[in-house]
Amino acid sequence: MRIEAPRYTERFGAVRINEVQKVLELDSGRARKMSLHENIAVRKIEEDTLKDFEEKLAIVIPVRNEKLKLFEGVISGVPHECLTIVISNSDTEKVDRFRMEKDTLKQYCHFTRRNALIIHQKDPVVARALEAGGYTDILDEDGLVRNGKAEGMLLAMMISMMVKKQFIGFIDADNFFPGSVWEYVRCYAAGFSMAQSQYSMVRVVWRYKPKASAGMHFRKWGRVSEITNKCMNSLISVKTGFDTEIIKTGNAGEHAISLKLAEILPYASGYAVEPQEFVAIFEGFGGVLPLSHQTGAKQGVEVFQIETRNPHLHEDRGTDHLQGMLVPGLGAIYHSKLCDSDTKQLVINELAHQKAIQLEEEPTKPRTYRPPKVLNLKKFAAVVEEHMASYYALNGQ
Repeated sequence: MRIEAPRYTERFGAVRINEVQKVLELDSGRARKMSLHENIAVRKIEEDTLKDFEEKLAIVIPVRNEKLKLFEGVISGVPHECLTIVISNSDTEKVDRFRMEKDTLKQYCHFTRRNALIIHQKDPVVARALEAGGYTDILDEDGLVRNGKAEGMLLAMMISMMVKKQFIGFIDADNFFPGSVWEYVRCYAAGFSMAQSQYSMVRVVWRYKPKASAGMHFRKWGRVSEITNKCMNSLISVKTGFDTEIIKTGNAGEHAISLKLAEILPYASGYAVEPQEFVAIFEGFGGVLPLSHQTGAKQGVEVFQIETRNPHLHEDRGTDHLQGMLVPGLGAIYHSKLCDSDTKQLVINELAHQKAIQLEEEPTKPRTYRPPKVLNLKKFAAVVEEHMASYYALNGQ
C-alpha cells in the first residue's frame, strides 16, 4: 500500500493532528527498498506489516435491522486476520432478525474458515458482567445495555480488552461496497503502523460519499460532516489564536483507535460518540484544561486522517436522520469545557439553519459515560467467559 506521508501536522497541546493523507496505491507490489527521494513524500507499507497490525485489530460492526445482503457484504470485506465483532441491537420478537444475522455470520464463517463474535446489545449476560465489573453507566432502567450506537461501541471495547486486542476499528453496517470495508481496515492498519505513540487514532475521510436515491451524486462531504467539521475547527481555532481547517473527520463513523487511548477517554451517548472522541482528546490532552493522563500526554496523542480511494455508498435516509445525528454531535461540542461563546453561537446558528432547534434554544447535552478503564476487567471477564462459546459464530469451533 502507498499512502502520502504526513505533509502538515497541527499541534494542540499534546495532540498531533495530521492533515489528510491520500491513499495512492492499494497494492504496492512485492517488498523492495524505496529510494530516499520517494520516501520523503510517500510511505510504502508492506503487506506483512499490514497483516501484523490486522492480527492485533478487532473490527466492530454495529447492526440494527440492516438488510442481510448488506450485512453479509460488510463482513466479507473485513480482512481475514482481524477479529470481527458484531454488536447487534436488531429485533428479536415477531421476526427474529438477530437470529437471521447469526445464521448469516455462521454460514459465512463456516465457508471462509474463520471465526467471529456476535453479541446482542440487550443480552442479559453482558449486562450482568458490566454490573459485576462496576460499570453500570450504559445500563438502562431494566438493567440492560441502553439503545444507542455509542453503548454498543463501548461494549465492544470491553470485549476487545478482554480478548487482549491492541486496536479496535468500527465499520458502519450500511456500506454497499465490500471493497470499501477492506480498504478502511487497511487504512486503519496503515495509520497505526505510522504512529509513534501508543495513544493513536485513525479516522477515514471518504473520497466521495454518494447516496442512492433518484439518481447518483458523488458528494465530497456529507452535510453532517461539513457542519461538524466547521464547529470542531472553531473549537480549536479560538484556543490557538489561528484559524484552522485541520479537522476533516469530526463525524467519522469509520474510525479506529488504540485500546490504550480508547480505555482512558470518556464517551457520549448515541450519535454524539464520534465528535465526543475529539472533544475528550482536546479536553484531556490539549493543555488548556488539566491533563487527564500523564503517560498519554508524555507520549502524545496522534490522529491520522486518511482519504480512501473507494467511495462510501449508503442510502439517503432523509432530513430526520440528519437532524438525529447533527444535534447530539454538535451538542457534544457546545457543552465542552473548551467551547467559547463564539463557537456556541456558531453551533446554534448551524442547528437553527437545519431547523433542528430554535435560535433561542440550546442543544441538549448528550449523556456521558466514564472511561472503560474504570471497569474491573477480571470480574467482567469471569461472567462473560462462561458464555463465550455461544457468542462465537462457530460455537467455539
